[in-house]
Amino acid sequence: MQRAMQRASIDPTLSGFLRNLLYGVLIAVLIVIALQTAGVPGAPLLAALGAGGLAIGLALQGSLSNLAWGVLLIVFRPFRVGDFIHAGGIDGTVEGINLMHTQLVLADNREAIVPNAKIGADAIINFNRRGTRRFELRVGIGYGDDIGKAVSVVQRLFDADPRILKDPAPTVWTDSLGESAVNLLLRAHTRIADFWPAQTDLLRALKESFDAEGIRIPFPQREIRVVSAPAAE
Repeated sequence: MQRAMQRASIDPTLSGFLRNLLYGVLIAVLIVIALQTAGVPGAPLLAALGAGGLAIGLALQGSLSNLAWGVLLIVFRPFRVGDFIHAGGIDGTVEGINLMHTQLVLADNREAIVPNAKIGADAIINFNRRGTRRFELRVGIGYGDDIGKAVSVVQRLFDADPRILKDPAPTVWTDSLGESAVNLLLRAHTRIADFWPAQTDLLRALKESFDAEGIRIPFPQREIRVVSAPAAE
C-alpha cells in the first residue's frame, strides 16, 4: 500500500497516516482471529471492541475532528506551504500542515498553531493562489485643483512602474466629495511579491508628482468662530 501511494504521488503526511491506520486495523484483525482460534467466542469480543471504540471516539472527539479536517486539508489543498492566508481568524504564512494542526507565521514573526477543526469550520482566504493581488489607495486633492490633471499624473505613474500589471488595467476613479478634499480611488494589480513595495513606492511618487504639478493634498480644516458674550450689567 505504501509503494502504491508513492507511485500515486500522495502527500507524505497523508500516506503515513493511511499506512499507520491500515497497520492498526490489521493488528486488530489479527488479534481477533488469534482469540477466535484460541476458542474465545467472537460475538462478545466484537461487542467489546465496538464499545471500546465508541468510548475512545467520544473521549477523543475534538482530536478526531482535527484529524478529519487535517485529512481533508491535505487532500483538497485549499492552501500550500508558503501561502499567505486568512484562516481561523488569523492572517499568516503557512509554515507547515499536519494531521492535527497548521502552523502559521504572523507578520511580526510570531508563530501560531491553529487546530485544523478551527480552520475547516471557517472561511479560508488564500491571498497567493491566483498569483496576483489588487490594491486600493485613496488620495485626496483640493477642490480648486484640476481632477483631470491629477488623474493624468496617476496614470503616468501607473505606466512608469513595471510592477503594476497592464492586464487588468489600473484605474482611477473619483470616489467621493469629502469635507476638505476630492477623494480619488486608485486600483491596480501586481504580482504577489510586488504587492507591498509597489504600493509604498506609488504613494511616495504620488506625493512628489503632485507637489511638482502644484496639486495640493489637503488636510482637514475647521472654521472656529468666536462670539463675544454681552457684558453683564
